[in-house]
Amino acid sequence: MRLTRTFLFLPNSLPWWLMLVLVATNLHGIAVAAQADDEKAQTIVHMLDYVGVDYPEFVRDSRVVNAEEYAEQREFATQAVILLGTLPVVPEQPLLLQQARRLLARIDAKAPGEEVSMLAGQLRVGVIQAWKLVVAPQQPPALQQAEQLFAQHCALCHGTQGRGDGPLAKGMEPTPRDLHDEARMRQRSLYGLYNTISLGVHGTPMRAFTEFSEADRWSLAFFVGSLRADSETVAKGETLWRQGEGKAAFDSLRALVTATPSEQAPLGSAIDAVRAYLTQQPQALQAQVPAQRPLAFSRSKLDETAKVYAQGNREGAQRLAIAAYLEGFELIESALDNVDAPLRADTEREMMALRAAIDEGRPSEAVTAQTVKVTVLLDRAAAALSGSSLSPNTAFVSSLLILLREGLEAILVVAAIVAFTVKTGRHDATPYIHAGWIGAVVLGGITWVVARYALNISGADRELTEGITALLAAAMLLYVGWWLHNRSNAQAWNRFIREQINTALGKRTLWAMAGLSFLVVYRELFEVILFYETLWSQAGAGGQGAVLWGIAAAGLLLMLIGGMILRYSVRLPIGPFFTVTSILLALMAVVFVGNGVAALQEAGVLEATTVRFFSFPLLGIHPTAQSLVPQALTLALIAGGLWSTRAKSS
Repeated sequence: MRLTRTFLFLPNSLPWWLMLVLVATNLHGIAVAAQADDEKAQTIVHMLDYVGVDYPEFVRDSRVVNAEEYAEQREFATQAVILLGTLPVVPEQPLLLQQARRLLARIDAKAPGEEVSMLAGQLRVGVIQAWKLVVAPQQPPALQQAEQLFAQHCALCHGTQGRGDGPLAKGMEPTPRDLHDEARMRQRSLYGLYNTISLGVHGTPMRAFTEFSEADRWSLAFFVGSLRADSETVAKGETLWRQGEGKAAFDSLRALVTATPSEQAPLGSAIDAVRAYLTQQPQALQAQVPAQRPLAFSRSKLDETAKVYAQGNREGAQRLAIAAYLEGFELIESALDNVDAPLRADTEREMMALRAAIDEGRPSEAVTAQTVKVTVLLDRAAAALSGSSLSPNTAFVSSLLILLREGLEAILVVAAIVAFTVKTGRHDATPYIHAGWIGAVVLGGITWVVARYALNISGADRELTEGITALLAAAMLLYVGWWLHNRSNAQAWNRFIREQINTALGKRTLWAMAGLSFLVVYRELFEVILFYETLWSQAGAGGQGAVLWGIAAAGLLLMLIGGMILRYSVRLPIGPFFTVTSILLALMAVVFVGNGVAALQEAGVLEATTVRFFSFPLLGIHPTAQSLVPQALTLALIAGGLWSTRAKSS
């Protein structure tokens, strides 16, 4: 909501490019603040992990064995209480603070180690869930690289085998940990090891390896966690995994890295062997059906939504319902669209209806019934996607239609603007327009690389980007369309030519055209990237070549369409050309307004009040009051402008 308020209070007199700078600055500030909060939460989790592991070693039978270590455990628990109070407010925060104070009180009372470890573990999981910390790697780590990193940076202290007997270990206080110590390492999750590598351990020679990339830190954590497993246990785990053992317990990398081995299963059990195998061979998790994890996430969040709402927590229920869509169902939307488009539309509509029911404060029974209705649709989606590897023909058609559908909107706008510059002989304007769409293509490529290899872009971030870009593009479409419409009659055009003779177009208009070509193309590319990520995975190895051919065919068609628009639009008389172009841009603005508002609704920034109206997303028509009213106002603004122009010319 902070972002929405920023837009509301921007002065109307500011040029569009300065508004973009201010918005970008605001987004950067939010991102920096969010990063700082995330680091605080990660630090809390890191300290709790150490309390859970170290406390039992230094407090036995209500007696402190090592006073300095005990003081450190108490300090960690104290800092956890303090930092928890400074994190962004979430519904679970009061309960977590209560748990943190209880943990500190039990440490002061020198409670048994098992009790303190249990309390620290519960609080650690609560913090991860409440603030949605990223606790899993983006891709299965490569342990070959980690072995080299360990030899170069860790072996001097921990020894080549990780037994704490490296050449620099003598005289160290405390001594380096023996990474083969089964009792101790079973209390450490892979996420805990990752945090140790990322943050270091205060007051010890163990420093933070911030120079390593996130992927390298994760791979090193997996390598360290796998050192103590013998080949027999790993082989047993592989056989069990291939037989289906552990598929429910380890349905994702997140499940593998979050819990400690002692929390996952007893030593020597089947699950323990599977964990040892997956720690050494994490890529085996990729064989899991990708669509089932997001759907399982959605189901669990829907269950929580009903429970939290029944307890009277509307805000928490709304947040959970949004997460069920953005971080679950939306991730498989495009895949489901390729298999059963009506089911995708029904599920999306009912999930929005659930959020509306929560927002309107309907009875708990009604909200629960709606969650059940959505869950049934999710089950149907899971069945539709189960084993739904696309045939090469289907992959080709889907690939062609994705780029053709998304690219056509951008082609229509950019080609119309380029046609204007060609028709008027203003070749000095074309570099601005080309710079806009070329910049969008470059940024689109960077977005794909960042989304795939560097960051985990959340559903809310995706929808916010789409929504804000669409609304900005709509504003520019109206501006450029109005500018063209004012010159659509011969008298106005002749006056414009006299005013602009021997000069370039106004810089303000040039930059508006460049910004418009950038925003329109980038918005479409952003969607295309998300769609092709899903299609590529769903097509499988046998259909990925067809996906590439579909992209090539769509690209060729878009070039032909763009060329035809340019060729025939140049032949139109100047008045009709301006009229047709301005109407086209105005209609595109209406489409962008509807889709932009819908994206912000899906992100949870705007409410969604369903009304009786037809749905046609291709034209930006969504049956909610919050999207239809702005579209109606945009149409009224366009009609008012047309009426004003006619009144002046008559």
